[in-house]
Formats: sequence, C-alpha cells, structure tokens
Amino acid sequence: MLSLRVALGSRPEVLLRRLLVAAAAAGTGFLLLAVLGHALAHPEDAPDSTVRLLWCAVPFAATVHLSVLVARTEPSGRLHAGLAAAGLGRHGLPLLAAASSALNCGLGVLAALLGFLYLRGDLPGPGPVGGAAELLGADRRLPFVGALTLLATLPLAAAVAAAVALRPRRTREDAPATRESAPSGLPWGAALVAIGLALGITSARDGRTPVSGGMLPLPGGLGHAAPAVVGGWLLTAAGMVLAMPGLVHLCGRLLAACHPSALRLLAGRALQEEASLVGRPLGALCAVAATALVGGDRLGAGVHPVGPLTVLGACLVTVSALATVLTATVDAKRARRPATAALARLGAPAALLRNAAAVRALAVLGAALPLTLLIAHLGTLPLR
Repeated sequence: MLSLRVALGSRPEVLLRRLLVAAAAAGTGFLLLAVLGHALAHPEDAPDSTVRLLWCAVPFAATVHLSVLVARTEPSGRLHAGLAAAGLGRHGLPLLAAASSALNCGLGVLAALLGFLYLRGDLPGPGPVGGAAELLGADRRLPFVGALTLLATLPLAAAVAAAVALRPRRTREDAPATRESAPSGLPWGAALVAIGLALGITSARDGRTPVSGGMLPLPGGLGHAAPAVVGGWLLTAAGMVLAMPGLVHLCGRLLAACHPSALRLLAGRALQEEASLVGRPLGALCAVAATALVGGDRLGAGVHPVGPLTVLGACLVTVSALATVLTATVDAKRARRPATAALARLGAPAALLRNAAAVRALAVLGAALPLTLLIAHLGTLPLR
C-alpha cells in the first residue's frame, strides 16, 4: 500500500519511467506466455520450447535491469525522512524499492496475461485471428497455475534485484576520505570480449559440429549456430558492459590531460565522475547495437522471415537499453546540479556548460561507435 501511495504521488516524469517499466514487463510477460502456448500446442517438441524459453532470458534480463535503474534513480530525499519517521530507517528504502519494482512489473505482467487470454479467445471477443491459434496454443487448455507461476518470476526477480541494488552501504561521511578511483573493469571486460570473440571464431572454423544435433536454433530467421558461438556472444556482451565504465573514465582522463582548457577540463572531470553511473547502461546499449548489426547481416543472407515474437523481443531489448541510458543520463544530470549551480554563481556562461556537454557526448560516441562496429564485424565472422 505504501508503494502504491508513493507511485500515485510521484511527479509526471517518475510516473512515465514507471509506465515504461510496466510496458517492458508486459512485453516480456507476453513472450513467456507465448512460449507456454507453443509448448501446449507442440508437446512433442519439448527441446524447441526449451530453447524458446532460454531466449526469453535476454528480454527478461533487460526488463529487470531497467526496473532496477528506475528504482535507483527515483528521488528519495523526502522518502528517507518519511521512512525514518515511520520507524523504518535506512533499511526501509530497499524494501520500498523492492515493493515498487514488484508493483510496476506486476501491473505489466497482468496486462500481458489479459492480452494473451484475449488473443487466445479465452475472454469475450472475436477469438484468435490468423495464425494466432497455433502460435498461442489456443486449441489447448491453459494451465492458469503454471502461467501465473511463470509470470510471477519477473516481479520477484525485479524486487530482489532492486532490494540488493539499494541495500544500505557505508555513506561518504562514514567512509574515510579517499580520492575517487577509476572503475577497475576495463581490463577484465576487454579480456571477456577477446575470449568471447575468439571462442566464436574458433568454434565456427571447426566444422565437426553436426547441424542436426549440435546446433542451437536462433530466434527468427537467423538459422542455427553452435552453442560455443552463442556462448561467445554472451561473453562479449558481458565484457562490453563490464569494460564501458572504464572506457568512459579513460575518455574523461584523456580530455583533461595535457594542459586542458576550461572546456576540456570541465568535460573531462564530468566524464570521470559519471563513468560508473552511465558506463554500464551505455555498454549494454553498445552490446545490443552490435548484436543488432550481427542479426541484420545474418538476415540479409537468410531466407526465413522474422516472426512477430522475435520482433517483439528485439524491440523490448532495444527500447529497454535506450531507456536505461536515458534514465542514467537524467540521473547524472541531476547529480551535477550542485556543481552546475556553483559554476553559475561563479559567473560561468551557459554556453560553456552546453559545449562541455557536447564535448562529453562526442568523446563517448567517438570511443563507443568504432568499438561497436568492430565487435559487430568480428561477430559476423562465425556465421559466414
């Protein structure tokens, strides 16, 4: 009830982020139900249904990531005071974030369930149209307990992830005064990217894997790939997410190096401060872009059309990645407000702040875009 009252009393931009999480959860929930419908319609093809369920892990993780980031970026100043007055203290915010994330995702999966039942013909309406009967298993009885259990995994995962992400930590006042260090994930992320690409390329050159038994079907019309190739993609994506904060911090250090001007110094210091906040969402977006380029190259050489569920899953992952980057950017801008106000009181012109933001964007784009194109080009080699 408290999380519902907080949601109803939120500002319009906070409500918009919550609705975006609910929409992503609705799409992911519909994908999970579609896999269940496929399993009901084709009980003899259990391995294919299992592979479809495994591919749902990608939009599932993207939705949970978006939900956690929205929970972390919601304004919590007044909530701290209210929770302290209610006797919950600093441990109440993770519980409230978990309840809010579960509420947002719960509303989304409820909408997905209603839409799924409507398209199947279980609710009053025109009934299944076209190939929806076979796609959603409309001719089979839907086990509601199994469907609800499958849908409950998303709100539960979002709640647990939000509670872990916002668990109480030592504050800056309690911690010793130390100089802020650079993110340490750049070498480990680069190693994961190199291992993933090498694993995919070497497994593709080994032609001993039989197509019938040892290949993993890909979504849509992408055909099949060896499990080692798919594992290499996952390692590469994880490496990009892990390495991007360090890369953003390195861009900031390069901007502020070698006797910088005021513009370069301001942009470089801001990038170094924001590296941990915007780096991982940006790395996830770069990984999604590289995968999209690989998929587009594969579809250009394929003959099978892309199914509607594949399009839905790709749109969910892409929109979630874009939303996480935008949300992190807005949160970074909000964190810079004290420094911006101090610069304005010192007489810094507004054009300087705008130019610094443009320099930051160009620096990050200049580092992330070539890296994404290179990884996408190397990622297409195992499929050719």
